[in-house]
Amino acid sequence: MIPGGGQPNMQQLLQQAQQMQQDLARAQEELAATEVEGQAGGGLVKATVTGSGELRGLVIDPKAVDPEDTETLADLVVAAVKAANDNAQQLQQDKLGPLAQGLGGMPGLGF
Repeated sequence: MIPGGGQPNMQQLLQQAQQMQQDLARAQEELAATEVEGQAGGGLVKATVTGSGELRGLVIDPKAVDPEDTETLADLVVAAVKAANDNAQQLQQDKLGPLAQGLGGMPGLGF
């Protein structure tokens, strides 16, 4: 029930839900097309991922390559990918957070 005794306009609620669904789909497409970077070792290793978390590129400075110490290189790669994914998650929050909050505020939608 709406304050004042009126019933919610179901057609209007449906239109709002459809618009939010379209906005969400558009934001997800933008995330998939947007690239963010993370780095480790002062920039010796750089990873590029999409806003949706897909690894797209990895650049390793030759100075980071020591045949006697591949563990450090592996750690730098993992750290750079993690940093890039953290940046992608922040981008997701920035893009999708407001949309998810909008869906949660709609009556009858349990988000």
